[in-house]
Amino acid sequence: MRLNDALRKAQGLGLDLVEVAPTASPPVCKIIDFGKFRYDISKHTKDRKPASAKLKEIKFRVNIDEHDYLTKIRHGEEFLDRGNKVRVQLQFRGREMAHQEFGMQLVEKVRDDLSGMSQVEMDPKITGRNITMTLAPLPANRRKRKFTPASKTSEQGEQAVARSET
Repeated sequence: MRLNDALRKAQGLGLDLVEVAPTASPPVCKIIDFGKFRYDISKHTKDRKPASAKLKEIKFRVNIDEHDYLTKIRHGEEFLDRGNKVRVQLQFRGREMAHQEFGMQLVEKVRDDLSGMSQVEMDPKITGRNITMTLAPLPANRRKRKFTPASKTSEQGEQAVARSET
């Protein structure tokens, strides 16, 4: 369609003639409401912006069992893998305050176990009855998980093999 015909048609409809693809041969135009077109573009660019990193928290106690510890570490790895920061908080209760060194050892162990996924943003510090440490995720290409959760399908397959052997 010729440019003059397209302009006349757009004015007749009360809309605008907008060039959509200027580099195409011939250039591509649309008859649309220009205000709505700009609004839609701004909505698309706003949706593309990455959300800021959220702060997730993992709470520990001094006398945590090994299985519970591993579960919490796996959750921490998952949070870091999604790009979230992780606050590690260790709570003392009652007489546990007498042995704060055990708490510091546990927080250091958490830091070492999550070192493949994170870097320390705030060193462990004692505030009242808590020890708090903040971890920030490493760039995606440098992250290495140590504690991957076992998939349920492989567990079921292993159980079936064990049953068939007996």
